[in-house]
Amino acid sequence: MLCGCAQYVNLWGTLVGYTITASASMIAVKRVNCFHREGYGAGDCGASGSTYMVVFGLFQLLLSQLPSLHNIAWLSVVAVATSFGYSFISLGLCAAKWASHGDVRGTLAGASVDAPREKEFNVLLALGNMAFSYTFADVLIEIQDTLRSPPAENKTMKRASFYGLSMTTVFYLLLGCTGYAAFGNDAPGNILTGFAFYEPFWLVDLANICVIVHLIGAYQVFAQPIFARLESYVACQWPDAKFINATYYVRLPGRWWPATTVAVAPLKLVLRTIIIMFTTLVAMLLPFFNAVLGLIGALGFWPLSVYFPVSMHVARLGIRRGEPRWWSLQAMSFVCFLISIAASIGSVQDIVHNLKAAAPFKTVN
Repeated sequence: MLCGCAQYVNLWGTLVGYTITASASMIAVKRVNCFHREGYGAGDCGASGSTYMVVFGLFQLLLSQLPSLHNIAWLSVVAVATSFGYSFISLGLCAAKWASHGDVRGTLAGASVDAPREKEFNVLLALGNMAFSYTFADVLIEIQDTLRSPPAENKTMKRASFYGLSMTTVFYLLLGCTGYAAFGNDAPGNILTGFAFYEPFWLVDLANICVIVHLIGAYQVFAQPIFARLESYVACQWPDAKFINATYYVRLPGRWWPATTVAVAPLKLVLRTIIIMFTTLVAMLLPFFNAVLGLIGALGFWPLSVYFPVSMHVARLGIRRGEPRWWSLQAMSFVCFLISIAASIGSVQDIVHNLKAAAPFKTVN
């Protein structure tokens, strides 16, 4: 029950984070093109983050009416391809910036702050952002449930997790170290949207467009389990309600495309619309990129990425309480639990700090 609640809260929180990130990339595309035309520092190159969040939400509303996760497999493939695209572009831009000045910038102590307490909170926030890098655990079981056998689903997922984790860790370390070497203590929270690069403008645009496309697909991968769970719960509560169980078929005439019949379920239409609208509203009220991502990562890291798999491993192998292996696993779990608590504190403090200075419905990168 604990892991189930954590999973769905974190899935929804990830949707909020994706909405904020997508809008930031949309703003970056507009700003980079404006600076390219008008010159760096032009005063009329701003944009409303709320407007782009609404656009992103409307697009997700359209995609959410697809029947199931199986039917958006093509979208998942596109999302993976674009994730490689913006990752390699970001790495290349940072490496070029580093090569342009030739020295390793930054210090071991990191960016300077006015008070030691603020420094401590920034360190905790950074832990949350690192934890967000491993939110795969939220959808691992959901994805495994869609796999076909043979081979066995758990074997396929184990292999995918191993390669995915290895690639993610190596690439994030490369990008993090290269970015810090390039910018030092001035490194922005988001390398593509935080005033780090404006030229070549077409390459920065391409990277941000890849981010947007990736998040369009990733949003649906994380949202589908929420939709399925809530729709199943409502259907069980009112099994005889016509509105909940009815499905209507609408035939769409074709002119430039073949005529097709579309199934419309009132429950799916209403419930998914409410969820996406509420998610978009929360993103507009808390548009703080690093703070929100840090909080999401902190809340989901220990229960889903550590506690749940460790508990299942202990149960499956029959590791008895008090054995050396049991103590080592519990010690690791406890340390990760403390990290999650600490990162949550840092993220909440940053959100509170930003709320004091920022106006609602204004994106903060």
